[in-house]
Amino acid sequence: MMRREKILTNAWVVTPEEVFRGTVQLTDDLIHALDQGKSALWGAEDFDGDYLLPGLIELHTDHLEKQFSPRPGIRWPSMAAILSHDASVVAAGITTVFDALAVGDVSEDSSRLRDLQDMAGAVKTAQKQGVLRSEHLLHIRCEIAYPRVIDLFEGFSEDPLVKLVSLMDHTPGQRQFTKMEKFLQYYKGKYGLDDKQMDTLISWRQENQKKYASRHRALLVEKCRDLGIPLASHDDTTVDHITEAASDGIVISEFPTTLEAASSAHQYGLKILMGAPNLVLGGSHSGNISALELGKLGLLDILSSDYVPGSLIQGVFLLHEKLDMPLPKAVALVTVNPAGIVGLQDRGTIQVGKRADLIRVNMAPGLPIIKKVWRGGRNVF
Repeated sequence: MMRREKILTNAWVVTPEEVFRGTVQLTDDLIHALDQGKSALWGAEDFDGDYLLPGLIELHTDHLEKQFSPRPGIRWPSMAAILSHDASVVAAGITTVFDALAVGDVSEDSSRLRDLQDMAGAVKTAQKQGVLRSEHLLHIRCEIAYPRVIDLFEGFSEDPLVKLVSLMDHTPGQRQFTKMEKFLQYYKGKYGLDDKQMDTLISWRQENQKKYASRHRALLVEKCRDLGIPLASHDDTTVDHITEAASDGIVISEFPTTLEAASSAHQYGLKILMGAPNLVLGGSHSGNISALELGKLGLLDILSSDYVPGSLIQGVFLLHEKLDMPLPKAVALVTVNPAGIVGLQDRGTIQVGKRADLIRVNMAPGLPIIKKVWRGGRNVF
């Protein structure tokens, strides 16, 4: 079989250690060589000073849910939804995406529960058919106070696409919604509930937490430990939350809501994941700790695009500009750091022998623009 070769030159190449003006040679699906300076070889693609970065790695995005249910009461066809999601992801420079699927929700008739199996099925079908440009894996988000969470999780526990599980508890009055007014604002706006309906919802959620949360958490921790699936905690607020997470073998603290929790997570060695929209918007929509503040304090390990795929690359350059964070360190938050914590050692850096997942980024208008994307050495955008 004839080898595929590609030369990318005259680029600002961002490696784990440095940024240099140079050339990267690809052979088949791997990075073959790195050199300083501009290549004179015929056929080399001239970057004209654009950046060459590793393909971005996204561990937690709700964007697929938005494609399945673009408006309240609307259900988009499954394959069209996954293809639209994939197009948005690859256009944002994301070459590996963990589609976050929620097992459990605030109500029994929510769209995320209704569409759960269809979303997972669409990812598998599209991946099998080879029509996806990014590589899609699954992140199963387990709402531990939801009555049927264990039964629902069992349907995913042996799925080879499941590479990350998070433990969530969105019971009002704690974690993300310590401030009850934020809970009311969010869920009234999302579901259009009146005061009486909100009171009923709050009571139901709080009763379920007392009945199920501790037992479900223990069962899920044990199951994931046996399966070797990395675990994340969600919306940690107190030192006790982090202490519990560390004792359970959890490796990621997703969206800690306070400086206290983030500092404790850092001390225990948990990787701290924050949302790039928090960076772009200048703060949390729930009134919690700022991602920029954690970045200033050295308490930020991974960025997630959460609900806006394009925020990931924007967040990288915001950290570089606002905090004077070295570009290799900022890029690591969306490449090698997330790759390492979930065992994807074959990607995430521009180094010889790594998978040729790469993006070309132009900064002409002052904002990062994804101009080209390669996955496994093939141009996919």
